Amino acid sequence: MEDLSNYRKSYEKSELLETNIPEDPIMLFKKWFHEVEDFGGVEEVNAMTVSTIGLDGFPKARVVLLKQFTYEGFIFYTNYDSEKGRAIANNPNVCLSFFWHSLERQIIIKGRVRKIAENLSDGYFESRPDGSKLGAIVSNQSEVIASRTVLEEKLKQLEADCVGKEILRPKNWGGYIVEPQEVEFWQGRPNRLHDRIRYKLNTDFSWKIERLAP
Repeated sequence: MEDLSNYRKSYEKSELLETNIPEDPIMLFKKWFHEVEDFGGVEEVNAMTVSTIGLDGFPKARVVLLKQFTYEGFIFYTNYDSEKGRAIANNPNVCLSFFWHSLERQIIIKGRVRKIAENLSDGYFESRPDGSKLGAIVSNQSEVIASRTVLEEKLKQLEADCVGKEILRPKNWGGYIVEPQEVEFWQGRPNRLHDRIRYKLNTDFSWKIERLAP
């Protein structure tokens, strides 16, 4: 047995008080995102965990990259036929989480997810390197495959077929936007008395701000 009970750290880098937060959680998310980016120590600031409820009834979490965020929500891209895509089609309630250890912060977002407009997915797909475009076409994401060699051979053939041609977005690949219903900001503090501020969306689309016990 590996005993981790003595892994301890004192959190002392910042604080999160009601007197210094905006009324809209997206504004605070933007502030924190750029503070972490400027501070450094995190290789991919936009890496986030997406949790869904699978068709088997089990929750599943995986790390994906946030590609845009707006006042409407948080956008990422994937294969719609993947395991996460099928889970979303069955249950659109998802959870996103960010952990930024360099500033002792995490954010947990509960929301409902929907596909973004096709033209927006087209625009993002067009901006990707050709290799990433071809990879999205070749991979039947989450499906069982015989070997990596099979995948590499499919890619090689597709590369040959697409020489001099425009690479178009496959219809089963595109973006989702997670529209937040709750956003919790967690700031590490000394003695495990961490700051936790939760925004809950009201029916009039304003936000209720609450402090949670650590």
